[in-house]
Amino acid sequence: MSRQTDLPLSNAAPGAATRMLAARVLAQVFTRGRSLKAELAWALPKLDDSRDRALLEALCFAVLRRRSTYDAALASWMQKPLAERDADLRALLMVGFAQLDVLALPAHAALSATVDAARALGRERQAGLVNAILRRAQREGFPMQPARDAFPAWLADAIERDWPAQAEAIFAASLQPAPLWLRVNRQHGDRGQVMAALEQAGIAAETSTAGADAVRLATSVAVSQLPGFAEGALSVQDLSAQQAADALAPPAGARVLDACAAPGGKSAHLLERDPSLRLLALDIDARRLARVKDTFARTGVGADAQVRTADASDPGAWWDGVPFDAILLDAPCSATGIIRRQPDVMFHRRADDVEALVGVQARLLEACWSMLRPGGVLLYATCSILRAENVDQVQAFLKWHADATADALDDGFGIDCAGIGRQRLPGEDDADGFFYARLLKNA
Repeated sequence: MSRQTDLPLSNAAPGAATRMLAARVLAQVFTRGRSLKAELAWALPKLDDSRDRALLEALCFAVLRRRSTYDAALASWMQKPLAERDADLRALLMVGFAQLDVLALPAHAALSATVDAARALGRERQAGLVNAILRRAQREGFPMQPARDAFPAWLADAIERDWPAQAEAIFAASLQPAPLWLRVNRQHGDRGQVMAALEQAGIAAETSTAGADAVRLATSVAVSQLPGFAEGALSVQDLSAQQAADALAPPAGARVLDACAAPGGKSAHLLERDPSLRLLALDIDARRLARVKDTFARTGVGADAQVRTADASDPGAWWDGVPFDAILLDAPCSATGIIRRQPDVMFHRRADDVEALVGVQARLLEACWSMLRPGGVLLYATCSILRAENVDQVQAFLKWHADATADALDDGFGIDCAGIGRQRLPGEDDADGFFYARLLKNA
């Protein structure tokens, strides 16, 4: 099924356009393995009202978090399974379920708008079916689902194996909506000034002791409503991602490599803290690297930083041979620590993906280590909670590198992992799951 860019939104009944777009986004995620983030980037600009955009996001997230429950309901309530060509209809039914179940919207409005969306999608013949199925959902409701059941079996098993005492908390936290964390740009002012500006704008916020530049909003708002965002005084970045700058802590004026830099939040954070850094932001994806430049431009940092498209695992193709004082390796990973922000991760990842990622991470570690000067520091980080990508990866690296020493991080970075790294689990301090290992190169 190809994504249609000419949806008849202007002709849709009030409320139907949002449901239509939600169904199309979800159908792409379900049938074509598309990224939810990428599909929302396509869909959200098609809606003019910020409330409709918020509803579109809420519908998609709710469906993805309750997909297994809704699949079971459809299997039970439909005499004949929907064909593959009916992916948009299946997704629309789930959108209807989410309105009644998770969002608890008024039933009459939810049913009416969803049936209208079916007609607008060219599903006039199935409009009666949509109405009947949603009325049954209204009558019978949906069972409470153990949080574990929302995860594919391989991933649930891996989490229970790696974190037996914390598994249930991980499952539950990963299915909760994530808060909006902001990063204060020190080049524009201090956190106190930002808090005052937010209060004046009527936006409730609180600071965090775990992140010196972190501000958490009580309720998410559009970035256009944030005072100072357009001018670069604020950026959206989760607390755990912000802590990468704390963990790396490069010395003033250091030559720094951000080896997998896109979309640029961590590079910008380092430069906001210390503009004297001689930073190279590297990424293999030129399209995503464009976002790094945009981030630098908005925040007003990086005037002297380099931005380059290259593969960090192949230094021979681009490196000038001058060692770096500090390297940030935020490695490609399974993203299992950020499921609450990207619930489609549960359906896109496979067990064999992790094995492949472990190989990529190992190659990146080897290459980056070769570019680090003696006495330098490398921060290995992932947004994964799987030990194979984190503590096991670092242990294997240390075993074969006598010139490497793990530098202990404090409890503010999460659970201690064999004395060589720290793991923050999803929901801890209301932050994402993240792993940090600070490695020193012996002089």
